[in-house]
Amino acid sequence: MATERGRYYRDPAGGPDLISVTNALGSIAKPALVPWGAGLVADHVIADPIATARRARTEPTRLRRELVALPTGNSDRAKDLGTRVHERAVTLVLNTPYPADPEVEPYAIQLARWFRLWRVDFDRDIEAIETTVLHRRYGYAGTGDLWVWLPTGPFQRRQLWLIDYKTSARKPSTTVYDEQPLQLAALRHAPVLLLPDDSDAPAFKVRRTGLLNLRPRSHRLIEVPSGRAQFRAFLATTRTARYLHTAPSAYPTILPDWAPGSPDRKAA
Repeated sequence: MATERGRYYRDPAGGPDLISVTNALGSIAKPALVPWGAGLVADHVIADPIATARRARTEPTRLRRELVALPTGNSDRAKDLGTRVHERAVTLVLNTPYPADPEVEPYAIQLARWFRLWRVDFDRDIEAIETTVLHRRYGYAGTGDLWVWLPTGPFQRRQLWLIDYKTSARKPSTTVYDEQPLQLAALRHAPVLLLPDDSDAPAFKVRRTGLLNLRPRSHRLIEVPSGRAQFRAFLATTRTARYLHTAPSAYPTILPDWAPGSPDRKAA
């Protein structure tokens, strides 16, 4: 559920709400977003410098508002595309209909190619898709994309992977961000699986974790660590996020008794 403090999960068994994994990771500074946003604005200006210069003279306030909003609008569109790709991935595995979406279909084609490359049998190899896991002790929950058996062990022995889909139209397929191993560690180490009827089940014993980077013309599976070090780092983000969500937004100004505006001076 969405709140003023970001996304939280409501525990069907009762008890306090559980902070979402992505909400907790939002407490990590992301310095790459600054040059990315600046690049979007620069590209927009360079694409039509004459019209931009004309608007800078005739309607500077409106132009500035539009330029400032560019990164947020682009980010929202990327999130919406990611959501639709995830929905399409579910229909691909379940072989159910999905409305025509030309923007999504190139990513679905790459996902289908990846399944064929690894000879994934949906009935035999896929344990779960889009499933929520809980860690009540540490107060968080999150939804994993894909639990799948792949022949990556010795002598092609099958191992259970937890895989997170990542979509982008521009970023290289080798892209991995610092917080992504923490995300997978949080999902991997959660001990409870939430079933469709809101009952609990033991979580899967995952052997390996990775990102499946989907691009319109390519895909790449990248293994990322999700061990104890990454899990401890993730737990630190939950503490930071909760502090930020409850911290006051303003603090009192302290003045000496004799200063103008001092409460004691007014009382006198």
